[in-house]
Amino acid sequence: MFTDKMSLSPAAVAAHRLLAAASHSSHEGGARTWKILTIVLAIPGVGICMANAYMKAQAHSHGQPEFVPYSHLRIRTKRFPWGDGDHTLFHNSHTNALPKGYESSDH
Repeated sequence: MFTDKMSLSPAAVAAHRLLAAASHSSHEGGARTWKILTIVLAIPGVGICMANAYMKAQAHSHGQPEFVPYSHLRIRTKRFPWGDGDHTLFHNSHTNALPKGYESSDH
């Protein structure tokens, strides 16, 4: 594979050299290379993704959507075998509507 090193950034060239050196050497340095890559790239990447998800959750409005009684949704041909028979197993009263609408709007 031919790569033109003049068009790559200095960081890309350094990463290319690090990975090339690791692939051409014996297997004893492979674990060290992956450990460095995990510490330098993966852990900060996960932290950035967590911060992004937290900030988006804080900015999002948490109001219930308006209930629309579509005929093809929430069909109950028989009762559930738990509770009152109308709630699904993982029912959340804030987000999941019953066939007649939301349980309460005081959230």
